[in-house]
Amino acid sequence: MLRHLGSGRARSLIVATAFAGLGAAFRPPAAAPPTIVLDVAVRDSMSAVFRRFNEHWNELADLNSLQKMLSAVPMPHEYLGCLQGEVRGDTIVIDAWRPALHMKQLPLAVTGDCDGVTRLVGVWHNHPYHADLENRPLKERELSKQDLDTFAAATDRVALMMWDADSLDAAAKQDGRVVHPVEVRLRAAAASR
Repeated sequence: MLRHLGSGRARSLIVATAFAGLGAAFRPPAAAPPTIVLDVAVRDSMSAVFRRFNEHWNELADLNSLQKMLSAVPMPHEYLGCLQGEVRGDTIVIDAWRPALHMKQLPLAVTGDCDGVTRLVGVWHNHPYHADLENRPLKERELSKQDLDTFAAATDRVALMMWDADSLDAAAKQDGRVVHPVEVRLRAAAASR
């Protein structure tokens, strides 16, 4: 039999003690991860940009760091695009993109802005290949810590990074926190309109 306890603190202690016995069995349900839906035509246009700015990666193995920094030969560069679409609950639908304004491209970084882009939901950039000592491609397959920190500080809902012509890494925001990685689902162009 439960006695009436005068203070709210004592009632909270009894309730907390009762639930503590349940341990790991009682947990609130986890929210489903955000969903990113990307039109195939948009992914294909991003792939074309990736190929263009990834050219010459295999011509760099014999260069020293200074030659690479001075861009003594054509170098692959990062590229920044502004993603357009709409947010439907925890689903972000991307149906277009535009080049970032004021873009400054370097082999290992890119800056720019998406000010004034309508229906802005986020940004995408590429990570070009780098050559190892045997001239094989080194691929950065994930958004870097700096990429994720920049994304966390921005108002964007999604950040995509293309690391190969058909491969993406993605992060999204859900309830004010960054979720990474997030699956990207492709949507056929015919279904996009």
